Amino acid sequence: MSVKIRLSRAGAKKRPFYHIVIADVNAPRDGKFIERVGTYNPMLPADHADRVTLKTERLQYWLGNGAQATDRVARFLAKVDLVKTTERAEQPKQSAPKKKAQERAAAKAKAEAAA
Repeated sequence: MSVKIRLSRAGAKKRPFYHIVIADVNAPRDGKFIERVGTYNPMLPADHADRVTLKTERLQYWLGNGAQATDRVARFLAKVDLVKTTERAEQPKQSAPKKKAQERAAAKAKAEAAA
């Protein structure tokens, strides 16, 4: 049985709240889970103490048993030193400004430097 540590959405419409759960890989996002090990409230400021709460002992147990964390949960776990920080993938080149936009930006920067 493959197990993931992932987010399960709760909360009202446009008021997200997430439970951090241990769930089977094949279980639906908000469906059946094995254990609830924390919460994440994105509506709170980033420096608020209750934004992310974790049961570190249970997380250590599940990580020791081979549970894999999703990208977002891995960031939370890295902040409390339960897992190593992973390298974030660079933005795809498709999202970079195209040639004309780059030329306009260079011209604008040149004009500001001359002024």
